[in-house]
Amino acid sequence: MSDTAPPRSEPAVNAPWPLLGLIAALVLAHAWRSWLGAEPDAFAFSADDLAKGRWGSLFTHLFVHASWTHLLMNAVFILAFGSPVSRLMGSGPRGAIVFWIFFCVCGAAAALGFAAVAAVMARLGLGPADWALVGASGAASGLMGATGRLLEGRGAIGPIWGKTVAGLTIAWIVVNLLLGLTGLTPGTAGAPVAWQAHILGYFAGLILIGPFAALAGVHAHLRR
Repeated sequence: MSDTAPPRSEPAVNAPWPLLGLIAALVLAHAWRSWLGAEPDAFAFSADDLAKGRWGSLFTHLFVHASWTHLLMNAVFILAFGSPVSRLMGSGPRGAIVFWIFFCVCGAAAALGFAAVAAVMARLGLGPADWALVGASGAASGLMGATGRLLEGRGAIGPIWGKTVAGLTIAWIVVNLLLGLTGLTPGTAGAPVAWQAHILGYFAGLILIGPFAALAGVHAHLRR
């Protein structure tokens, strides 16, 4: 009789539960809206919302997508770049809550940044004054920025100006500027890509990962 233990089977999706819960919430929100037949604009963050101080849409727009393809693209992006961030925050209740808040704050910062850039572009005649923003890509970009710091620190929070972060930052800016200039709209059902939100959300995650990690109680993981 062999004393060798049978190999342990690995889970099909090896991702932290707070991250999987976030993706499930995005899927359920889109399924619910589709079932109701509600238009995305009903939950979007718009120029009118900004003018009238309707701040709730800063967060509701994150859970609204133009199509299932749009949702799938963002879900894959979130799964890829959210896993390291969620693991850093921890799988306990405190870490999960901080991770979810971090996601929403990055998304809100991306939306406000988009609004600021859109206002300047409208004054210069380079874009419309009336706009509506939907989708989690700004928040997902924040997870990407945070993961850049973790890659720089090899699992800990590395410096903002390291080589890995610099390369990732330049690549992300170039990709999004190309999307903005060419008008390509992959997975958005023809809606313009919010490249401004992508870039500004990225910087929000890049900067805020340190303070949010401290809120999650992982001070020892910060490297300078």
